[in-house]
Amino acid sequence: MAGKTLLIVGHVPSPNTQALRDAVAAGASSDDIDGVSVVAKSPFDTGVDDVLGADAVILGTTENLGYMSGAMKDFFDRTYYGVLEEKQGLPYALYVRAGLDGTGTIRGVQSIVSGLRWKAVREPLLLHGEWKTSFTGEANELGLLVAAGLEAGVF
Repeated sequence: MAGKTLLIVGHVPSPNTQALRDAVAAGASSDDIDGVSVVAKSPFDTGVDDVLGADAVILGTTENLGYMSGAMKDFFDRTYYGVLEEKQGLPYALYVRAGLDGTGTIRGVQSIVSGLRWKAVREPLLLHGEWKTSFTGEANELGLLVAAGLEAGVF
C-alpha cells in the first residue's frame, strides 16, 4: 500500500480537459514513482474526506468568464471549512485551461488557497489559447513533478 496520497481535482467538461486530467494522473502514476497513490476526481465528486486523506493536491480548472469553473468553486465552497484547520500547509499545484489569459482564474484560486494556507509547489501551469497537443505533455510533467516531490519528501 502506498504511503502518501496525491489527490487530483480536475474539472473535465470536454475531451481536451479530460485529456489534461488523464495526463496529470498518468505522470503522477509513472513507474518511476513509488509510494504514492493517485486519486483523480471531478470537483463535484470530491469531498472533505478526500482532502483530509491527501498529502498533496493538484487542482485543474477551466477559465470561465475570467474566473475558475463553477465546479471548482463548488468544490471549495463545500470543503473549505471542513479542511481549514487540519490541512494548513498542504502542498498544491494548479493547472488552468484558459481561452483568454487565465489571470483572473489563477488569482481566484490563489485567493482561496491562500486562505486555506496551502503551499504552492510551483507556479501555476497556464495552458491558454487554441488547443495544442503539447498541453498534455506539460500536464504529464506536472503530475510527475508533484508525485516525485511527494515521494522524495520535498513537500
